[in-house]
Amino acid sequence: MADITAGKKADLAGPGISTYEAVDKILPSDYESVLDRKETQRALFKLKRFIMDGLNKELNLFTIEVPLIVTVESGVNDMLDRDGSRTPVGFPCGLGLEKRMDCQIVQAATKWKRLALKQFNCTVGEGINTDMRAVRKDYFLDHDHSSYVDQWDWEKAITAKDRNLDYLKTTVKGIWKVIKGAEKMIHKEYPELRKYGGHPPLPEELKFLHAEEILEMFPDLPRKQRETQILQKYPAVFIIGIGWVLNDGYPHEMRAADYDDWVTPVKEGGKQFHGLNGDILVWNPITKRRHELSSMGIRVTKETLVEQLKLSNQMDKLELPYHKAIMNDLVPLSIGGGIGQSRTMMLLLKKAHLGEVSVTVWPKQLKDIGAKHNIHVLE
Repeated sequence: MADITAGKKADLAGPGISTYEAVDKILPSDYESVLDRKETQRALFKLKRFIMDGLNKELNLFTIEVPLIVTVESGVNDMLDRDGSRTPVGFPCGLGLEKRMDCQIVQAATKWKRLALKQFNCTVGEGINTDMRAVRKDYFLDHDHSSYVDQWDWEKAITAKDRNLDYLKTTVKGIWKVIKGAEKMIHKEYPELRKYGGHPPLPEELKFLHAEEILEMFPDLPRKQRETQILQKYPAVFIIGIGWVLNDGYPHEMRAADYDDWVTPVKEGGKQFHGLNGDILVWNPITKRRHELSSMGIRVTKETLVEQLKLSNQMDKLELPYHKAIMNDLVPLSIGGGIGQSRTMMLLLKKAHLGEVSVTVWPKQLKDIGAKHNIHVLE
């Protein structure tokens, strides 16, 4: 069985460029925002409504409220990875209690949503969608990584027969149909976006590739560079099987052990791989870099949960309420994911910086660098 902990040695340190000198070098030198701030906000909310409604229709979802705060003992906060490097914001809550509640700001609603399927009585083939807000304090803040996270976080009840690559791909295609439709809509509303820079529109279809296949194509490159290279050939891809240790001894990227299923064997093109999850990545012609839009997957069963916890040395988590609910068949089988709202807005509105479409905190050094490149973030 693969040694998951070996992945810590790979190119898995998380997002970011690591130095602001590097950020300065990669930001575009000829950038000009197509829309001013007022028109950007108008366009942004047209897109958000279009995508939210489109996802609900395409995936058979309905919109619900989502928590910003959860208790530690619930076990539903998203730890993002397995090496403990990205910890949530925590604080005691409940003035007047003999012992205050130990609470956290969510980093994503990934696990909470699966429990919510039962809370909202979702039947098979029906799901929920959320306008999720979160804080991830342990990111290096650059032009496309922020401590403030906004996502369409969705989850859908499925059957055991749906736990296969075909179902995963069909769902991904539905999501891409909505994003592509949003691009067409906003180009019709603002033709200047379509014409800016002479950049081609997003492709009509995604290219599906397993992480192992990409490693075979670029065996001497680290993960991010492999993604960059494959996007030169296919400007929009869905990379399958993120979390399982590949043939070079490392996972494509670390993934938490308790929501996406990255251990289940799958066959593709006569080859056997692992994993029922993946990421949507596109080439961003403005930043000239890889651009992640969504992470998603078919969720663990009680069997694959135990297997993944064993591989990541986290068996103690089985004592948490969320994990017990899976082990005791108290929650449905499901598929789900998160689609970055600001990431998607940045791409479709042809912005060079997340701060042009969302309001959060940025270090002065980054704001000064942005100003040199004619990039001015919202305050």
